[in-house]
Amino acid sequence: MIIFGTKGYLHQLAVLTMVCGWCGNPAAHTLRKRVTKFTLFFVPLFPFSTKYATQCTFCGGERQIPAEEADRLLAQARSGQDGDPYGTAPQQPGYTPDGRNPYQG
Repeated sequence: MIIFGTKGYLHQLAVLTMVCGWCGNPAAHTLRKRVTKFTLFFVPLFPFSTKYATQCTFCGGERQIPAEEADRLLAQARSGQDGDPYGTAPQQPGYTPDGRNPYQG
Protein backbone atom coordinates (compact mmCIF):
# COMPACT_ATOMS: atom_id res chain seq x y z
CA MET A 1 0.00 0.00 0.00
CA ILE A 2 1.33 3.43 -1.00
CA ILE A 3 0.36 6.40 1.16
CA PHE A 4 0.52 9.80 -0.53
CA GLY A 5 -1.03 13.23 -0.05
CA THR A 6 -0.27 16.91 0.43
CA LYS A 7 0.88 19.16 3.25
CA GLY A 8 0.65 22.93 3.45
CA TYR A 9 3.28 25.25 4.89
CA LEU A 10 2.71 28.91 5.76
CA HIS A 11 5.71 31.27 5.91
CA GLN A 12 5.45 34.84 7.20
CA LEU A 13 7.86 36.87 5.08
CA ALA A 14 7.43 40.43 6.39
CA VAL A 15 5.18 42.88 8.19
CA LEU A 16 4.34 46.00 6.15
CA THR A 17 2.32 49.13 6.88
CA MET A 18 -0.20 49.70 4.08
CA VAL A 19 -3.73 51.02 3.60
CA CYS A 20 -6.16 48.10 3.70
CA GLY A 21 -8.33 47.58 0.64
CA TRP A 22 -11.11 46.08 2.78
CA CYS A 23 -11.44 48.43 5.77
CA GLY A 24 -9.51 51.48 4.50
CA ASN A 25 -7.36 51.76 7.64
CA PRO A 26 -3.59 52.27 7.49
CA ALA A 27 -2.54 49.15 9.37
CA ALA A 28 0.15 46.49 9.53
CA HIS A 29 -0.17 43.76 6.91
CA THR A 30 1.58 40.40 6.99
CA LEU A 31 3.11 39.17 3.75
CA ARG A 32 2.65 35.39 3.66
CA LYS A 33 3.80 32.59 1.39
CA ARG A 34 1.76 29.38 1.30
CA VAL A 35 3.55 26.33 -0.13
CA THR A 36 1.76 23.03 -0.76
CA LYS A 37 4.04 19.98 -1.05
CA PHE A 38 3.38 16.48 -2.33
CA THR A 39 4.06 13.83 0.32
CA LEU A 40 4.85 10.15 0.04
CA PHE A 41 4.61 8.14 3.27
CA PHE A 42 4.22 11.48 5.12
CA VAL A 43 7.58 12.75 3.79
CA PRO A 44 7.32 16.04 1.85
CA LEU A 45 9.00 15.56 -1.52
CA PHE A 46 8.47 18.60 -3.75
CA PRO A 47 6.36 21.76 -3.84
CA PHE A 48 3.62 21.87 -6.46
CA SER A 49 1.83 25.07 -5.46
CA THR A 50 3.09 28.41 -4.13
CA LYS A 51 0.77 31.33 -3.41
CA TYR A 52 1.34 34.74 -1.85
CA ALA A 53 -1.10 36.88 0.13
CA THR A 54 -1.25 39.94 2.36
CA GLN A 55 -3.48 40.00 5.43
CA CYS A 56 -4.60 43.09 7.35
CA THR A 57 -3.96 42.80 11.08
CA PHE A 58 -6.80 45.25 11.81
CA CYS A 59 -9.77 43.62 10.05
CA GLY A 60 -8.31 40.27 8.95
CA GLY A 61 -9.01 40.89 5.25
CA GLU A 62 -6.78 38.84 2.96
CA ARG A 63 -5.77 39.54 -0.64
CA GLN A 64 -4.00 37.12 -2.98
CA ILE A 65 -1.10 38.74 -4.85
CA PRO A 66 1.14 37.56 -7.70
CA ALA A 67 4.72 36.44 -6.99
CA GLU A 68 6.19 39.54 -8.68
CA GLU A 69 4.28 41.87 -6.35
CA ALA A 70 5.29 39.78 -3.33
CA ASP A 71 8.95 40.05 -4.36
CA ARG A 72 8.58 43.81 -4.78
CA LEU A 73 6.94 44.22 -1.36
CA LEU A 74 9.59 42.04 0.29
CA ALA A 75 12.40 44.07 -1.30
CA GLN A 76 10.67 47.28 -0.22
CA ALA A 77 10.38 46.00 3.37
CA ARG A 78 14.03 44.96 3.49
CA SER A 79 15.41 48.17 1.99
CA GLY A 80 13.23 50.45 4.11
CA GLN A 81 14.22 48.83 7.41
CA ASP A 82 17.95 48.19 6.95
CA GLY A 83 17.47 44.55 5.98
CA ASP A 84 15.14 43.59 8.84
CA PRO A 85 11.74 42.49 7.39
CA TYR A 86 10.07 42.69 10.82
CA GLY A 87 11.16 46.24 11.65
CA THR A 88 13.15 47.20 14.69
CA ALA A 89 12.42 46.39 18.29
CA PRO A 90 10.79 49.15 20.34
CA GLN A 91 13.29 51.15 22.34
CA GLN A 92 13.11 53.16 25.53
CA PRO A 93 12.57 56.92 25.16
CA GLY A 94 15.89 58.63 24.70
CA TYR A 95 17.64 55.51 23.40
CA THR A 96 20.59 56.14 21.10
CA PRO A 97 22.55 53.30 19.50
CA ASP A 98 25.93 54.93 20.20
CA GLY A 99 25.28 55.01 23.96
CA ARG A 100 25.27 58.81 24.39
CA ASN A 101 22.69 60.42 26.62
CA PRO A 102 20.54 62.71 24.40
CA TYR A 103 19.37 64.73 27.41
CA GLN A 104 22.84 65.90 28.41
CA GLY A 105 24.81 68.34 26.28
